[in-house]
Formats: sequence, C-alpha cells, structure tokens
Amino acid sequence: MMRGLIGKKVGMTQVYDEQGIMTPVTVVEAGPCVVTQIKTKVNDGYDAIQVGYGNRKKKHLTKPLEGHFNRAKVDPKRILTEFEMIPGFEYQMGQEFTVSLFKIGEYVKVSGTSKGRGFAGVIKRHKFNTQPTTHGTKNTKRHPGSIGQSSDPSRVFKGMRMAGHYGNEKVKLTNVKIVQIDKEKNQILLKGPVPGANNGIVYIVK
Repeated sequence: MMRGLIGKKVGMTQVYDEQGIMTPVTVVEAGPCVVTQIKTKVNDGYDAIQVGYGNRKKKHLTKPLEGHFNRAKVDPKRILTEFEMIPGFEYQMGQEFTVSLFKIGEYVKVSGTSKGRGFAGVIKRHKFNTQPTTHGTKNTKRHPGSIGQSSDPSRVFKGMRMAGHYGNEKVKLTNVKIVQIDKEKNQILLKGPVPGANNGIVYIVK
C-alpha cells in the first residue's frame, strides 16, 4: 500500500448522480507511480518511499540521476517525491501503484502549485474594494489608500497588505471527496477545484 500518488491535472468537468444533481469535478490522471528508492533509518536516517511519475528521456538526465534509475531498474521518471511508509507492508524496487489505492467516497488531501499571476495590485491580490469613482477621486481608484501612520511610529508595519507577486505558491486542500475512479485511464474525479493550471503536477494523499 501507498500513502498517496503523484498525478497530473487534466481539467474540470461535471457529473450527474441518479437524482440528476450536478457536481463540479476536477479530472486528475493519478499514477501509475513506480518505487524508485526505499529509504531506511540505517542508510538515510528516516523511513520513506520514493516514487516516480511521468516518463523522461534518458538524454535529459544527469549522470547521478541516470545511475539512480539504473539502480532501481526502472525507466527514467520526470517527477520524484517521497511518501510515508506504511508499517508492515513490504515494498520492492520497481513496484507500481495505481488509482486502485483509492475508493469512491473517500476523502483525500490534494496539494499543488497555484497559477502564477505575476505582479498584481491589492484589488486582485487581496480583494480590496475600489475607491469611489467620483467626489474628488481622480487617478487613485485602484490604489490601496493609506498604508501607515503619521510621525509616530514613522514606518510601515510588517505584513501590510500591498501590491506584489501573486500566485505560484504551494496550496494544500483537505477533505476533498473522490467522486469517481476510472481504473482504465488511471483517472480520479475529485469534487470541486484543484490547485494549479491544466497539466500541472498535483499530489494526492490519503
């Protein structure tokens, strides 16, 4: 058994149940993931299982990575990550895990990298309200307004919400329900949105 899988966000759609109720879902291509390394306290200082997802051309590998995959006797993988080891389960190098790990109706944790939106203002970044359009307001409709005090303390406090880099951060969602599972296509349909753009890498953990 494995704690989770690496997947790729395919996109969003909607499904209907027997009562005709529509549910928005995100399609994630999860796995198959292959065991590339078994870490132990004796050799690495902690217990973990390293798995790989997505094929990669051999010419794009560094020599250390090439030796790493040759030692595991698996094809080169694009994404590597570690999951917590389940006590009592015997893992083997090259062992493959698929969406059969999960069940319909199960709740999982999903993490990924949100869409990068570049440099954004306070209205888009922090959901500020705009200033009045009339009554003396000129070119400051989308400006943040006052950011500090007067002569005391004569500085801007740390953590002040201002314009800046927005997005491209790791986002983690909990209690995401699995609506459907397609074992033939290795796809999981998760209720609601999932962080990141289409074709982005996501991590699904029990």
